[in-house]
Amino acid sequence: MRSCILFLTLFFTACSHSDSRLVHIPEASGICYAHNSNTLFVANDEGKVFEITAEGEILRKKRLGNYDLEGVACDSENGQLLFAVEESDNILIVNQKTLAVQKEINIKRKFKDITVLKKDKKNGLEGITIAPNAIYLSNQSNKKWPKSDPSVVIKIDSLNKKKVAIKKIIDHGYKDIAGLAYHEGYLYMVSDTENLLIKYDLKKNKTVSTRKLAKSAQEGITFDNKGYMYIADDEGSIIKERF
Repeated sequence: MRSCILFLTLFFTACSHSDSRLVHIPEASGICYAHNSNTLFVANDEGKVFEITAEGEILRKKRLGNYDLEGVACDSENGQLLFAVEESDNILIVNQKTLAVQKEINIKRKFKDITVLKKDKKNGLEGITIAPNAIYLSNQSNKKWPKSDPSVVIKIDSLNKKKVAIKKIIDHGYKDIAGLAYHEGYLYMVSDTENLLIKYDLKKNKTVSTRKLAKSAQEGITFDNKGYMYIADDEGSIIKERF
């Protein structure tokens, strides 16, 4: 009887996880929810962007260029998409309506004489999200601050210049942060290596809770306005779960 119950538990768990996979998008590396269109935008490693519905229907897709896109943030107020570009460690700004590239912003690599962003193929910008008066980006790494090229979240406060400075470092203490989302006053991070969802209090500068995720290649995270969380899986899926 116990083995039967265990089997049913595993079966329904597996079915539930399978049912939460919305759509197949190759090498999905970032995701954001746009309040102004009630749709989701997904970035992939090959320089493509996909617009999908909350049910997983692909509405549009376009190749933006020869970019390794590793994260996307929806700026609904200004009708723009902000992409984190790995290797160059730049921010690509795209018109949400036309999907035309508008400009590319460079981030200064040093903070207090420490090289935070190092040009190499191993590490680089992975996640991006927009908060009030701030943009946060994660540097995917296994190194600890204050070593060069560390696993930290950086804060910038403007995109008005061609080259912007890092204003703050968030030393969260986790490895391999591949996705970021600002939601209801908190910063949410996903660790690809640890399959972990981290809730971080920006005012108190500390982690307030963690949640173990199902094993996958989490590369992006976002939340809609109906209580759902979406995860971009680099193995090719968009996962939707009640949050």
